[in-house]
Amino acid sequence: MAASGQEEDQDQDAKGGKKIINRTFLPLSQITALSEQDVEGVQKKLEEFLNFKQLKTSLKEAILLDYYTAGFWWAKEMNFSLIQLSGFMDLLNFLLENLSDKHMTLGDNLKELGRAMAGIGETDSERSGDLNFFSIEEAKAIIDYLNISLFKHYKLYEYLFHSPGEEFVISNENVIELAQPAVPPVPALLEEGIPLDICSSFMISPTAAEPESKDSDQEGYLEEPCPEVESFEADAVPGVTAEDQKSTACEIPNEIVGNLEAEINEKLQMQEAAYTLRKEKLKSPK
Repeated sequence: MAASGQEEDQDQDAKGGKKIINRTFLPLSQITALSEQDVEGVQKKLEEFLNFKQLKTSLKEAILLDYYTAGFWWAKEMNFSLIQLSGFMDLLNFLLENLSDKHMTLGDNLKELGRAMAGIGETDSERSGDLNFFSIEEAKAIIDYLNISLFKHYKLYEYLFHSPGEEFVISNENVIELAQPAVPPVPALLEEGIPLDICSSFMISPTAAEPESKDSDQEGYLEEPCPEVESFEADAVPGVTAEDQKSTACEIPNEIVGNLEAEINEKLQMQEAAYTLRKEKLKSPK
């Protein structure tokens, strides 16, 4: 009953001449200025009138500017008068506000269009509506245009106004850890995917002074006491002193070295005797 009563009130509003479109979208002075421009001029003027400042980054502003520019240019090509141009732009804005602000469905917005266009072609002043300055043929053309420009893409406009926009990442900052430069004797890290000649050009080659330092380090290392002595102290056998452990640990390598030296000397003496014998044979006459 409530719904039917509301529909009766709406019918009475349309029949009684109550205004459905209550807001003027653009004043007549701006409509006049737009009518004197070409399509590019219309777009620039609407950008100024609607105060669009973010056209290059805002998808919503770009779509709205295209919506109003295309609508005005279509109406201008229909040879509408200035009053008709103003009323048509009011109608475009009225239907779009129903979608964006009032969240009207497609069916409800079509009903609002019917109420706004009620009374077109009527001679009775009480039954005339907001758009009574249009003829019936012009009203049919307007409905056809609204069908292909707004109602056919109604879901897309709903998504534009009512779906939260995602923030697109246009830049990203990454922290990259680079390998430390090679410090001899530590070799350079392997750079995979780089040709050998390019990789070698970035590697630090050892200097001439480094081999001498290596030799001095090795000599100092040999002069140091045997490192096994320190480990023997932790597990010392009762009754055996540290000096005994040190002497025992160092005697083993000394014996090995002494045996090697004796063997080498013996071989050298044998070779020397062989060379001496060969020389004497060469000197003696045949």
